[in-house]
Amino acid sequence: MIIDVHGHMSAPNDYYAWKASLLSHRGAHGGKPPVISDDALVASYHEPHPSFGNISHMEHIDKAGIDLQLISPRPFQMMHSERPAKLVDWFTEETNNLIHRTTELFPGRFKGVAGMPQSPDYTPAQWTKELRRTVTELGFVGAMLNPDPHEGLQIPPALGDEYWYPVYEELCALDVPVLIHAAGCKPPAREPYSLHFIQEETVGVWSLINSNVLKDFPDLKVIVSHGGGAIPYQVGRFLPSVVRTGVSYLDKLRSLYFDSCLYTRDSLELLMKVVGTDRVLFGSEKPGTGSQIDPETGRWFDDIHLLIDDIDWLEAEGREAVFEGNARKLFRL
Repeated sequence: MIIDVHGHMSAPNDYYAWKASLLSHRGAHGGKPPVISDDALVASYHEPHPSFGNISHMEHIDKAGIDLQLISPRPFQMMHSERPAKLVDWFTEETNNLIHRTTELFPGRFKGVAGMPQSPDYTPAQWTKELRRTVTELGFVGAMLNPDPHEGLQIPPALGDEYWYPVYEELCALDVPVLIHAAGCKPPAREPYSLHFIQEETVGVWSLINSNVLKDFPDLKVIVSHGGGAIPYQVGRFLPSVVRTGVSYLDKLRSLYFDSCLYTRDSLELLMKVVGTDRVLFGSEKPGTGSQIDPETGRWFDDIHLLIDDIDWLEAEGREAVFEGNARKLFRL
């Protein structure tokens, strides 16, 4: 069985038109979402999409042998820095509602991972109200956390800062994992949002394992998207810290989990060798950035299951852990 812990929702065009309307009138006309029928929501998962190689969401995961996908909001759509903050509230709540409806319309194929209304105008404690709703009322199994709610416009506290503690407290109280995944990135930032993801995840990993967070919250379960940003691949720069601290940097790194959302075999192999197969969870982000055909191989770039299959030294036990076992344990599936 393959469990994909890093998937994002699909939705009809009416959902995106509603977002555009919210941004146009800035709440002056209220926040009532469009009426999206079950048929329209189901169709959005079955219709081919030009951004995803002209095949559908369901075709992508079926062809990849993904049995269960955990779906969250599409991060770059989440507009956390927009004002007034009620726009973020309205959009996040309806996004989570559509994810919940998807899990009911496709029983056994999807589980929900919640977005939070991470407006910088709210406190992190205020964000957690929606987290509680999705887990306790809608049956969501995890949450997504954006390390930069300002979307590149200001420098936020790093994830090791006590600013984030109300979120960590709620995650532990609800006993659900958190997927670290940045969102949008606005001009005058130097980088596009896709690179912003990697930079924020890199800073996030560094900050978490050089802070007291994992001591103060020993039950906190953190998964870092996209293979952990840059840290697992630049780990040699941090290994000498053992001389000063007496603690192995690799041991600290292994207090976190990492998804496999990487698009080359070399990077996947390095991740597994650095942190171990017991700390890696299968994630594909299908359909998404990698949903284009690699002209050299004829495969989809995000056919990560095939890249893992190609790793000849990976034993059956480690393969099963990455594809299924680690996710089952962490998300209590």
